[in-house]
Amino acid sequence: MSRQASIELLARARLCRVACAHEGQPYVTPMRCAYDDNHFYGFSTLGQKITWMRANPLVCVLVDEIVSPQDWASVIVFGKYEELTDATHLVAHRQHAYNLLQTHPVWWEPGYVETVLHGKARLMEFMYFRIHIEQISGHRGAPDAAGLADSGASGGTGRWFRRILGRSEQQSGDR
Repeated sequence: MSRQASIELLARARLCRVACAHEGQPYVTPMRCAYDDNHFYGFSTLGQKITWMRANPLVCVLVDEIVSPQDWASVIVFGKYEELTDATHLVAHRQHAYNLLQTHPVWWEPGYVETVLHGKARLMEFMYFRIHIEQISGHRGAPDAAGLADSGASGGTGRWFRRILGRSEQQSGDR
């Protein structure tokens, strides 16, 4: 996908997955998001994701748009986490995050869900953050029109898939 097509998908996205890492352990979690001007904005409560992003601000974000098993697009973003506290120099950015996110229904989910860990309810301290986008890559799958036209006999797999299977069967027969 072109950079522009990737950005257009990011702009449509409402739910994404953010990946962070701490001491070599990766962690991926869903979050509501809003894209604007080379940033992803999010909302969360204090928990593992925020603690880990504070310790290691390098993150990866995945956005998917799935129409069918053959018609899909995904964009991967590498970026850097920045917490939008109520510090004076960040107030406008924090308000901007709220303005972007609140235009969508249940924008606070899953970030503002009561979590019980080890029998204790977690403190519901909420926060806004943004991810500065440093790199974007996008990929798109699309139905093989020629393969779909003759897919009735193949159970919907299309010619491209039969070619792959044919090669696998041929290679297995060579052993």
